Amino acid sequence: MSSNLAPRSSGAAPAVADGDNRYKAVQAKLDKLGKAMNDATLELEGLQRSMEANASHTDDVATDIENAGLDPKFVALTANVATALVGAAREVRKLSDTAQETADLTHETRRTHSKLYGALDDIRSGRPEKTPRPGFFNR
Repeated sequence: MSSNLAPRSSGAAPAVADGDNRYKAVQAKLDKLGKAMNDATLELEGLQRSMEANASHTDDVATDIENAGLDPKFVALTANVATALVGAAREVRKLSDTAQETADLTHETRRTHSKLYGALDDIRSGRPEKTPRPGFFNR
């Protein structure tokens, strides 16, 4: 009766927030973030299912304890654990929905960024001359 939630082996963020704002770097960061959020959504959905199964099992245990004629305080405590697991599973579902929404918005942002700046990057990448950094002409 345990969830298989385990910490990730790497403590690094899925997309490093460095100062590299080149087109391809931003596209790669958005792609990596979107994939990480999709993975998180799947993991959270698995956790939710596990918690719901544990809640159901715990409720069955409470019934078994009651039928065995044990002290009513243990029945109540076990039922409270089942109720807490149901509530926790509901909150994990909200977190999963938020992770999925974030993933969807990240993919949408990546597409929009590509639409706005992809052609410019193709032009800039295809010519041999160096181009000024953004903001150079704003002096």
